[in-house]
Amino acid sequence: MMLLNPTGGVLGGDHLITEIVQEAGTHVCLTTPSATRVYRSAGKPAILETVIHLGEGATLEYFPDHIIPHAGSGLRQLLHIEMARGSRAILLDSMASGRVAHGERWRFTEMDLRTEVFSSGRPVYINRTRILPPTRRPDRFGWMEEFDYSSCMGLFADGFTRWKDVSASAHELLEDIPNVRGGATLLSRAGCVVKFLARSAFDMTMANKKLWDASRGHLAGLPPFDHRKY
Repeated sequence: MMLLNPTGGVLGGDHLITEIVQEAGTHVCLTTPSATRVYRSAGKPAILETVIHLGEGATLEYFPDHIIPHAGSGLRQLLHIEMARGSRAILLDSMASGRVAHGERWRFTEMDLRTEVFSSGRPVYINRTRILPPTRRPDRFGWMEEFDYSSCMGLFADGFTRWKDVSASAHELLEDIPNVRGGATLLSRAGCVVKFLARSAFDMTMANKKLWDASRGHLAGLPPFDHRKY
């Protein structure tokens, strides 16, 4: 299922709220037709809020394209997931340093990305990434350096136990993909998170797809899925 924004991008001052309810036992793959472009703002940042409720035994694959912040843009984004008993979710969050082909690297004003996952009312994963290039450029030594793309994939499943296998598989996949650096970590319960940096959009997209295919197999026993967007 495609999530569409009729404007083709977001502007400063926009506040877009999306709420999705998945009934018990449903399986949905949510994606976008292309990257989310955040345009220059002279004042307020754009705000994107997505709230998804999963019923018992529901499966969610949330696989949007990455965010491209234009020079002078600002974005505050929230993804909030409420999971019921026996539900599963694969969540992706990716971004570029800017319009790299135009020479725009880290020229946006603010990028504030927050992901919250709750299972049966208890927090499983809360992550916030806030980047302020005017204050601290991310391409400094020990940070992003020469990498222009970053991606985070979260895997969550109530009742699933083979998380060590999932983490080891993600590590192996990342090691075999050129121009990508990252790793996987286990959560205290019911989840695993994979984060990596990539030198190009192609490298990031390839890594995202391979990790997604592997995750579908581990969590849901499903084969790779070709969404045929292009």
